[in-house]
Amino acid sequence: MAWYEEAVFYHIYPLGLLGAPEWNDHSQPVHRLTELKAWVDHMKTCGFTALYFGPCFSSGSHGYDTEDYRRLDERLGDNEDLKDLVRYCHENGIRVILDGVFNHSGRGFFAFRDLKENRENSRYKNWYCNVNFWGNNEYNDGFSYENWGGHNLLPKLNLYEPEVRQYHFDTVRFWVSEFDIDGIRLDAADVLEQGFMRELRSVTDGLKDDFWLMGEVIHGEYSRWVNDNTLHSVTNYALHKALYSAHNDHNYFEIAHTVKRQRDMGLGDNVHLYDFVDNHDVERIMTKLRNKRHFLPVHVLLYTLPGIPSVYYGSEFGIEGRKERGSDASLRPALSLAELSSQDNVSLQIISALGNIYSKESALWYGEYRETDLTTTKYAFMRGDILVTVTNSDSQENFDLGLSGSYKGALHGGEISSDQGRLRFTLEGNSAEIWIPASERKHYEPLKRVKEEPVKAVEESFEEMPQRAEPGKSFEEMSIEELQAEILARLSANGPLNDRMKREVKENVYRDSLLNWVKSFR
Repeated sequence: MAWYEEAVFYHIYPLGLLGAPEWNDHSQPVHRLTELKAWVDHMKTCGFTALYFGPCFSSGSHGYDTEDYRRLDERLGDNEDLKDLVRYCHENGIRVILDGVFNHSGRGFFAFRDLKENRENSRYKNWYCNVNFWGNNEYNDGFSYENWGGHNLLPKLNLYEPEVRQYHFDTVRFWVSEFDIDGIRLDAADVLEQGFMRELRSVTDGLKDDFWLMGEVIHGEYSRWVNDNTLHSVTNYALHKALYSAHNDHNYFEIAHTVKRQRDMGLGDNVHLYDFVDNHDVERIMTKLRNKRHFLPVHVLLYTLPGIPSVYYGSEFGIEGRKERGSDASLRPALSLAELSSQDNVSLQIISALGNIYSKESALWYGEYRETDLTTTKYAFMRGDILVTVTNSDSQENFDLGLSGSYKGALHGGEISSDQGRLRFTLEGNSAEIWIPASERKHYEPLKRVKEEPVKAVEESFEEMPQRAEPGKSFEEMSIEELQAEILARLSANGPLNDRMKREVKENVYRDSLLNWVKSFR
């Protein structure tokens, strides 16, 4: 079997983790990358076997505006640093995949610089899409062009142009020969030209055994990209959304439906999508979860549902991160491993335990998925001969399953056995267990029992209810607190306020969202 089908990924955004400056002045390399060896050691202790690393090549700002595809970003170091890091990962049994930003370049890329200098006479004018020498833009280039996402910082490359394709293929060959990487995550794969990806698959299949191609895809029929001729995997954004919202909304049907929907696409147990609960583009899972105790069942599902589990750096410590003022900076922070590791961290214990279990239970890699129980607040399924059970309610849940045999809890210990063909047991609220057949005689160290502080009632946060604005004040003139108070007042006019309603209002601190909400009342 291929290595990636059995992998647990760790995702690092290096410019953020290592505290690189926001803008690249292209001065002498600063060898920050050497600091990552300690993080590789940390990965190994947590059970991670693969590193998704990027973007890391020379760019002007956030890394996705690539200016030199064959030189490490000067804010991180030089090519020797990257070679040394990959070598160290391999010595520790960790595979490495890099970001391939092939849909667009940065404005400092040599072909775009030539286009600006020579305009109609540039030999690279066909390297970019829809170049119009009668147009202009905010950079006053004297011409316009197609870009990615409405950002002229990211001019779109013309992947129908043979020279562009060949340049990218030669770049990939360089990455394999120079750095010995094991795969590529294709940025913006959902807008990449399909023929380019098929040809890239043919190129990489001949470069290295089990070379992995994974694409960033947000929406759509994943089977369009994941097949024998195109990519091995894509980012599973559908499951990402279901994992947190099914807990926030107490609705496990959403997760079960998502799994069924993907199987209906032809993506069965042996099609390994890239599963995650957060990354460099979305808010941290601890920020998204209304009840922080759901960290455990969310991650048990991440590690046990069909797919390849991935954890974003820092989230194994339970850190938070929220999009603020349209910026992703707080999602990509600089972190001190020594400081984080010095704490007795429950989240880290959970991730380490799951990594240990996953490494030893091949049923979690290849086992057939079979749903055995489903309500809004409890969910049970088999992966091969392993039983997984989760709850999202504050109260304990009783399970009554049509299963025979005896099982041992890999996370909390304990043993359950069937009686007359029924397996009956109780699971604590907001909890989870991975049940291993007792006949396997395996032993896993139980998670430490942590005394949890009682969850404070939401009303405590509203002991002093937000004050409504003075009469006659328009919504646009109101403060965040006044908008929250206005929404609460309008909700209460329709019936009693419950905890969930108050929490949703309190946690919404986005002006545009609050304005739309308050204007929705009739």
